[in-house]
Amino acid sequence: MTLPATRVFDSPEILVRTLADTLERLAASAIAAHGRFHLVLAGGNTPRALYRELASRRAGDDKWHIWYGDERCLPADHPERNSVMAETAWLAESRIPPAQRRPIPAERGAKAAAADYAAWLDGVPAFDLVLLGVGEDGHTASLFPGRVWTDSAVLAVHDAPKPPPDRVSLSASRLADSQAVWFVVTGTEKREALQRWQAGEKLPAAAIRGKLTTLLWMDRAAATQL
Repeated sequence: MTLPATRVFDSPEILVRTLADTLERLAASAIAAHGRFHLVLAGGNTPRALYRELASRRAGDDKWHIWYGDERCLPADHPERNSVMAETAWLAESRIPPAQRRPIPAERGAKAAAADYAAWLDGVPAFDLVLLGVGEDGHTASLFPGRVWTDSAVLAVHDAPKPPPDRVSLSASRLADSQAVWFVVTGTEKREALQRWQAGEKLPAAAIRGKLTTLLWMDRAAATQL
């Protein structure tokens, strides 16, 4: 499947501000419709900038529910964990209750953490928004090319091609169980992966489409040659 609808911005800074504006509007719409906003967070530098922007706006309250698309199997306080980054950049100072900020317990090991997270997600309705990145090799979350992406709601990942080898990831099917899916990509190093996606190569990102909306948010550097 080729690229979804795209939005291209002249700089990462403009992208992040517009992304935050649109996310807040989507949250308000979801809360008006059904009283809550289920948001799945991604790791990476551009999401970190988004989270800092959301922190500056004091975004989030007791109607927001935070989940994670994937996590590295590292100690709970390790700085390379997605949950630590998101807590530091935004969530720790937000008004979202701690009980509604649900990191993947990857410190328990991939298999146990995947089982725990699947149990927590059991009965949770479709997400309202999933945020994802795209790696240089075309991976998204911790779903890597040539691997299984859809076995169950949450996958234990072993022998990942980038460190650490053990990870936990929501599957492509569970990530797609969302009203909206937004891929956020910046920088020249992602061009090749985007070109492969555009050419129809079978990449994990291509397997994930939101129920209502799928968008690819890019800065000008990432979008060049597409």
